[in-house]
Formats: sequence, structure tokens, C-alpha cells
Amino acid sequence: MYDNILIPTDGSEESEAAVEHGVELAKAFDAKVHALYVIETQATYILTAELGDAEMEEYRDYGEGVVSDLANRAAEQGLDATGVIKTGKIAEEIVEYAEDNEIDLIVLGRRGRGSIEQYLGSTSEKVVRRSEIPVTVVGEGSL
Repeated sequence: MYDNILIPTDGSEESEAAVEHGVELAKAFDAKVHALYVIETQATYILTAELGDAEMEEYRDYGEGVVSDLANRAAEQGLDATGVIKTGKIAEEIVEYAEDNEIDLIVLGRRGRGSIEQYLGSTSEKVVRRSEIPVTVVGEGSL
């Protein structure tokens, strides 16, 4: 049923329930885990901060740690896993990656770190609206 499961994460505590659920589903279906971290470069708060190369490298290093940790957790369960870093609008990058990589299911958290979500709508809401691939949204207290 599921051969490829995408687990986008920002590495926050709020996303942990979704990560755990995604890995459990992957184990149940012996699916490959795709860990995705997106560096947001399109939001107004990023553009006004005028991030330089050093700051962007910090985001990339953090993201590499996040996807490596998730891929290692999947590997500990005997699963094939890959970690990917993308740059752009978070919801768009998630949907695009899913469409381009034969993803069967997207598993993501209801809320991440961004307090700006309350004004612009959550990433999970945007992914659900834009994706033709099934999406499972996991709340923080779900596990």
C-alpha cells in the first residue's frame, strides 16, 4: 500500500509525534522513509532579516542534522531512508518533492515552530489543500 513515505519536519518538539507516527507507518508497510527539511526563504520575515551566507549555512547545517537524525531512526528500524534539504516555500516544496519522488503518503505535524503560522495558515493546512497525495496530519499529543 505504501512504498514511500515522506516525513517533512522542522526538528521541533511539536513535530516529534508526526516523526514517530511516520516511522511506525513505514515500519508497518516496510516503506522507504524520505526525511525532508525545507529552509524557508520566501517568507517576509526571512526576506526582511536579510540573511547572509553564514546564516543560510547555519540553517542548512541544522537541516542536515534533522534529516540525518530521522534517517538514522528509520535505519534503526531496518528501513531504507533518505534525507533531503530543499529551499523555498515550505508547503510548495513538500508537495513538489512528493510528486517528483513517487511518494505514497505524507506524514507531518499540525504545528511547527513558526508563530507566523497563525497569520498565514499552517503548513499542514496548505499541504492538505495542494496535495493530490494522501496526507496524514498528526497532532502534538497524538502519541
